[in-house]
Amino acid sequence: MPRNILETLHREWPTCVTLVCFHASWIFILQWHQPVAVLWIPLTVLLVTLHSSLQHEALHGHPTKNRVFNEVLVGLAPGLFIPYRRFRDMHLKHHRNEKLTDPHDDPETWYLAEVDWQRRSALMKMALNANATLAGRMVIGPALSLYAFWKEDLRAILRGDRNVTTAWFMHFVGVTPVVWFLKLCQIELWFYALAVAYPAMSVLLVRSFVEHRASEQVKHRTAVVEAGSLMSLLFLNNNLHAVHHKYPTVPWHELPALWSEQKEQVIAENDHYHFPGGYLSVAKQWLFKRREPVVHPILRKNKPAVPSFNKYC
Repeated sequence: MPRNILETLHREWPTCVTLVCFHASWIFILQWHQPVAVLWIPLTVLLVTLHSSLQHEALHGHPTKNRVFNEVLVGLAPGLFIPYRRFRDMHLKHHRNEKLTDPHDDPETWYLAEVDWQRRSALMKMALNANATLAGRMVIGPALSLYAFWKEDLRAILRGDRNVTTAWFMHFVGVTPVVWFLKLCQIELWFYALAVAYPAMSVLLVRSFVEHRASEQVKHRTAVVEAGSLMSLLFLNNNLHAVHHKYPTVPWHELPALWSEQKEQVIAENDHYHFPGGYLSVAKQWLFKRREPVVHPILRKNKPAVPSFNKYC
């Protein structure tokens, strides 16, 4: 076996094991869902959340540096809603740290520019304000996100964007075995979408709810949440988000050691944007309270450019 492959397996075995465990568990739970009654639903929600985290690892070059092979490893689409290639392209664009939280240049931000906010209807403004609370983000956040994302991608496909069209074709390739297996297990697709895939997005939005904030200083925009073992595993340590943004090519299982070694430095760099109490402390503060305004308080205040991602239109 070539030395580089051995070195990769030695460093990346936790990701490889997690990939195997995910696929085996997802198949087993769905195949035997009837004997465990409704327990299969929350278990599958957690597994689909984990799969999204594995996709995040794959786009950052884990467990291999081969882009195509990584896509094959995470190509199954148990989350149903978002093509892996679209997630990959937008997330890598999000990692341009100098653009973090920019309403027009960060495809993962929830902030709007003032001019975009003024164009929204009263109903949409109400929804976006609710979405700025943790409860609102979990309940309506996935719907708002998918509405904006699907509409923008449809526009891109109609414009003849081959990359977006190919991403959706590959997504349907990944969705097809999921639909087939659900039918084999006598689980309705609509029920799986509402009871599993949508709640899995809600869990992911718990992670992203405090990941970034508006700040003049770029290094102050990214948080660290010291989560418990379950949430850290579900998010593959992406809750240590400032560490991830500082070292985006480091695999998930090496982030805790970096955090332990550089804790004081990271906290100083991000201006103490740090939640030592985990996501419970986040919920206590903002479950029903708006964390920040929807309109970005700093960026895109004067004559903003045409947005690259037309959210909530």
